[in-house]
Amino acid sequence: MSASIPLDDIYALIQRSQEEADRRFAEADRRAAEADRLAAETDRLAAESKAEFDRQMAESRAKFDQQMAESKTEYDKRIAKSEAIAAQANQAVNNLSSRWGRFVENIVAPAALRLFQGQGMAVQEVYQRVRSARGNHNLEIDILVVDDDVAVAIEVKSRLTQDSIRQVLRSLQQFKLAFPHYASYRLYGAVAAIEIDKDVDTYAYNQGLFLIQQSGDSVSISNTSDFKPRTW
Repeated sequence: MSASIPLDDIYALIQRSQEEADRRFAEADRRAAEADRLAAETDRLAAESKAEFDRQMAESRAKFDQQMAESKTEYDKRIAKSEAIAAQANQAVNNLSSRWGRFVENIVAPAALRLFQGQGMAVQEVYQRVRSARGNHNLEIDILVVDDDVAVAIEVKSRLTQDSIRQVLRSLQQFKLAFPHYASYRLYGAVAAIEIDKDVDTYAYNQGLFLIQQSGDSVSISNTSDFKPRTW
């Protein structure tokens, strides 16, 4: 028959078990509190890091925006300066071209009657800088040579290009609308220039235009004898 355990020993065992459980619960609570503290510290450090990151990003963005604004301002200044220089250069070129054009015009105008009388036209009058602003047709002709039923519109260029030929053709198309009192006239077109781009003389011939070029101290019509002028 086994020996019985005294009641006091049972109580003591229960008490020790309870104390051990309480100790373990207390340790678990301590560890949980420590974990909560570490989590809170981590959150605080993360919040501080994020705030510092946001601050640095805001500073970097502000600095970048400032640099971009300064760069754009400097760029705009340089563009404005370049445009001003280009405008001055264009104006200088235009002024030079205009002076050359006037120079050529003043050579052609005195010879115009002789030139076209030599083409069998009984022209008797020469006008320079003929302008019309009738309706929507704002047109200027450098030199106009006329008789009772014939008119020759001469455009003078310092340099003759295909674009300037096309411009002359447009002017001839509008001429009788801008100057209706010449509506019944036979209208011819002519171009005069010092410098002529490659093959532009052939282009002018093919369009039915007289071509006036320098010849010695004067000017002459360079079209060949078989040339057939176009009438507008």
